[in-house]
Amino acid sequence: MNVAGWLLLSLFLTPGPHDDPAISWSAQPNGQSLVWAAPVPHEGPDPVGHWLLEERFCPGDMLRARLGPDGQFLLPPKWDRAGAIRAAVFEDRTSECRINTTGSLRQQFLAGQPFTVVAVVALDPGSENGCLVRARSGEAGEAAGWVLGFDEGVFTFRLAAAEDTASGHGAPDPVALTGRSHWQPGHWHHVVGVFDGETAELFVDGQLEASTPVKGRPVVGSDGTLLLGGSSGLDASGLQGRMREVALYDRAARGRWVQAEALRQSRVSLTSVPRAARENRFTVEPFLQFGTLDGMTVIWQLEQAGPATLHWGETDACDQRIESADPKTIHQIRITGLAAEAQYFYRVTAGAAGAEGAEAILSSEVRTFQTACRPGTPIAFAVIGDTQERPQIAKPVAELAWTQRPHFLLLAGDLVDNGEENSDWTEQFFPSLSPLISRVPLFPVLGNHEQNARNYFDYMALPDPEYYYQFSYGDADFFMIDSNRNVDPGSEQYRWLDQALGESRAIWKFVCHHHPPYSSDENDYGDLWKTNQSTRGDLRIRQLVPLYEKHHVDIVWTGHIHSYERTWPIRDNAAVEQGGTIYVVTGGGGGTLETPAPSRPFFQNNVRHGHHYCMVALHRGVLELKAFTIDDRLFDSLRIEKPR
Repeated sequence: MNVAGWLLLSLFLTPGPHDDPAISWSAQPNGQSLVWAAPVPHEGPDPVGHWLLEERFCPGDMLRARLGPDGQFLLPPKWDRAGAIRAAVFEDRTSECRINTTGSLRQQFLAGQPFTVVAVVALDPGSENGCLVRARSGEAGEAAGWVLGFDEGVFTFRLAAAEDTASGHGAPDPVALTGRSHWQPGHWHHVVGVFDGETAELFVDGQLEASTPVKGRPVVGSDGTLLLGGSSGLDASGLQGRMREVALYDRAARGRWVQAEALRQSRVSLTSVPRAARENRFTVEPFLQFGTLDGMTVIWQLEQAGPATLHWGETDACDQRIESADPKTIHQIRITGLAAEAQYFYRVTAGAAGAEGAEAILSSEVRTFQTACRPGTPIAFAVIGDTQERPQIAKPVAELAWTQRPHFLLLAGDLVDNGEENSDWTEQFFPSLSPLISRVPLFPVLGNHEQNARNYFDYMALPDPEYYYQFSYGDADFFMIDSNRNVDPGSEQYRWLDQALGESRAIWKFVCHHHPPYSSDENDYGDLWKTNQSTRGDLRIRQLVPLYEKHHVDIVWTGHIHSYERTWPIRDNAAVEQGGTIYVVTGGGGGTLETPAPSRPFFQNNVRHGHHYCMVALHRGVLELKAFTIDDRLFDSLRIEKPR
């Protein structure tokens, strides 16, 4: 086992208090909290049984196990094929899947053996009681074993004890744990039952909801059968909903491991709408782009192509409408004729065929936005880079940035890990950034991880040619460049940037592109732990530096290196007190962190290893830059005052 494996094993075996300073909580759509923490590796203890209830693993009525024995459905299963999440549909006890246990898995059904059982499920409205995962043995009676299930709106975990406390039917009285929080119809939940030989615990979405000592030992015979879905007893109605993953471990999990697993599940979107209205839903919730003095663009994606309506107005009634009649999935609507520096409200609706064929309405939440500010008005904006595939980082960063109420977000590339992978956008980037970009416009540039994919251009609504563009806000002009393309003096972008910077009369000039001309990273530009040779930045992009100095660019925002670094003002490849350009690497939005080199270069003013975001405030000739950690602590600040 490697170091990463031992780390996760320690999380599994070592108790972790809920007030661990390395662990924080974020609100979920179901009203509960879900943990996010410093990322933990996926390597670690393997389950003794692992089943992914997806159509590709289920030929006919069989369930092919990832680990452990295969299972068999009583009837060929139905499948939820909507969206990126694939899951088996359970409608009643006839949907049950049975797994005959063997080998090490069977040992978990012998008296007194510790175990952990995990299920990822979404229940339908009207589900009363039933089984998620059940272990029983015919020879020990119907009540023997354990059941991870649900009853009267909460999740439950029951074990049959072997003490002489049998009921009148001759079956042992169960030890019953009942969750505190109610499950939400249509929402995915991560449910875990744990037995360590002495104590039983029930976790829901990463939180411990019930715990009790177990007197005696669970009674399950040696030929135990594992049941997925169906009923939890003769009087149960059975599971009605969807299930997509079940796992069984041969040891008792501790709280920190359960939290980490709940976090892993959240990365594939643990929320959805109820099945009755799921024939159409928002694959991408509405977000904002290219806010100007008199306009704003609203973008969203539907799961199924169809028309939609943008409602907007000066109050939350959103009494004005713009129809998007084309039957398509991605909709982009530009609202024009707005007043400058004004607050507006908006929401989006679309038709959806209900369970009985009646017309249902899919509706987003009401959100606000503000149009751009005129020159002379103070502004503030957030800067984030390299969100990539770490929603557990990107989402709290976005939420923290929103608490400071920026006018807009500047995003310095690498929005996703793989731009050609649809789920990177729909399950990671947009859900993570939604708390911010549903309220303020997003102004991005392309990173190398976008791979110039069609997805980027389908989602973004920016001035042609989109991979470079310009916008103004208050007393600042912003010039957005694709540093993955040519930027040499003869290139299209170089010529455009030279002209656009020369024509700008703004007090402040900012450029944003992904790759940094100056960086002290340890190994991206030469491994400084092995030699003393490094270019200390991207030389190809450094060809733009003469333009920045020629046109007095104030700050260049970059990412690519997953850390924070701010330079001194630089002119003629030397640090100066004033009159130069400052370069800021702000690649701490989610990507795996990188480390500065062991020696300090001439240009370095401040460097920090850690996830973060930046806030910039401008008022005429005064600029204030502040950088914050992921727990919202200020770690860098800068104030610039320009002569009047």
